[in-house]
Amino acid sequence: MVAPPAAVVDADAVGHLPPPDEQRVSGGLWHPAYIGVGSNLDDPHAQLLRAFGKLAELADTRLILTSPLYVSQPFGPVEQPDFVNAVVGLLTQLEPLGLLAALQAIELAQGRPRQHERWGPRVVDLDLLVYGRERRADADLTLPHPGIVERNFVLYPLADIAPDLDIPGLGRVTELKGRLAPGGLRRLA
Repeated sequence: MVAPPAAVVDADAVGHLPPPDEQRVSGGLWHPAYIGVGSNLDDPHAQLLRAFGKLAELADTRLILTSPLYVSQPFGPVEQPDFVNAVVGLLTQLEPLGLLAALQAIELAQGRPRQHERWGPRVVDLDLLVYGRERRADADLTLPHPGIVERNFVLYPLADIAPDLDIPGLGRVTELKGRLAPGGLRRLA
């Protein structure tokens, strides 16, 4: 685990990200955020590792936690190869839309086209799952991510790094995970 920055952390955050601290860094508040990472094209394992590296390089952001990798069957109606998935925990001073823009820039840099088939194959897919206690539903962003409760490939890796996280409006990760069978999901060694 990477040491957290000395900063103020969103006090409502729970899970395994560091507790609040009284020092300010760059004048901003540090917010916990969890990102779903997936790929099923062009060496998915390598794509995830590349994405982890890019996430660690984001300005005003610290990569704190990385889950184990999982292989999962594709979600949705499109015939395609299995995915490799993980979840990372960040501390960030970026606002939600700024973080989303940074995630989309990483996707583009790794070769994901701007226009893509819904639930289709991906070189890399970065989903902003949870951002502090933020709840929103607008044209640009829905928080928490609307698919969390039905996706074992999100909940199982998220439970590895933040089992006690209370996802706003949805419940604790361990409880949500307990409602989903691991069908088609396999943790990589």
